[in-house]
Amino acid sequence: MIDHPRHVTVIGGGTMGCGIAGLMAVAGSAVTVIEVDRAAADRVAERVHREWADDAGALTRLDTITDVMRTPPETDLVIEAVAEDAGLKAEVLAAAGRAAPHAILATNTSSISISRLARAVHDPGRFLGLHFFNPVTKSALIEIVTGDRTAPQTVELARNWSERWQRTPIVVRDSPGFATSRLGVLLGLEAIRMVEEGVADPHDIDAAMVLGYRHPIGPLRLTDLVGLDVRLAIADYLSAELGDRFSPPRLLREKVGDGLLGRKTGQGFYSWTAKGRPS
Repeated sequence: MIDHPRHVTVIGGGTMGCGIAGLMAVAGSAVTVIEVDRAAADRVAERVHREWADDAGALTRLDTITDVMRTPPETDLVIEAVAEDAGLKAEVLAAAGRAAPHAILATNTSSISISRLARAVHDPGRFLGLHFFNPVTKSALIEIVTGDRTAPQTVELARNWSERWQRTPIVVRDSPGFATSRLGVLLGLEAIRMVEEGVADPHDIDAAMVLGYRHPIGPLRLTDLVGLDVRLAIADYLSAELGDRFSPPRLLREKVGDGLLGRKTGQGFYSWTAKGRPS
C-alpha cells in the first residue's frame, strides 16, 4: 500500500478543483489538472499559485492539460471536480476510467449518489466519494463516501491518504446529501428563509451562528463562498430525494435567476471586493 498517491489527476479547474490540486501538490504528489481549453488551463495555474502562495516550491509539481485521454499513465488517483451535474460527472468518470484504468477514481460531489455514479466506471470497487470542503486551504475535514460496491481496501487507502493530506476523514455510507451536505444545506436554507421573512439581516444571522454556536463561518456567508447556484442545485436534488424540507426558498431562486451567485459574481447575500472579501 503506497503511503500517498505519487501522481494525482484532477478533472475540473474551478474553485474546488484548484484547491484540491494545490493540496495534493503541497502533500508531495505530482499533479495534473484537466480543463476544457488552454485558456482555462492557464487560469488554473494562476489560481492555484495564488491560493497556495506560501507553498510556491511545491507547486512546481503542477501541470495542466486539456484532454482527459492524455491523463498521465502513472496516475494513482483521479479526482473528478466538475459541476454538480450527475450526467456530466458520469461522462467524465467514464472517460477517466478508460484513460487511467488502474487508478483509484473519486468524485468530489457534495450530494449525488456514489452508487449511481459508479454505474459509469469500469471498476466500482476502486471508486468512492472524496468530498473536500471550501476553502480547501483551511478546511480540516474530508468526507469519504462509500458506494454499494466500493472495496474495503479502497476506503483504507483513502483514510491513509487523508492523513497525508493533513485532513481528518469521516466515512459515510452513500445516501442523499451524505452527512455534511444534508446538515449544512438544511441550515443554509433556513437562514435564507429567515432573510426572506425579514427575521434579521444576513450579517446578524451569521453572527448568531458564529458567536452563539461557534461555527467558523455563518451559513449565508458560506452560501456566498460555495455559490448560490451550487446551493440551489444541491437543494433541488435533496428535495427530490428526501422531500419538501429541502425545498429551495423563493429568495434563493430569485438571486440565482438574477445572476447573484455570491463571491464569484461579486454579489450574493454580501457584496464582495475584487480581492474576494465581503464588504
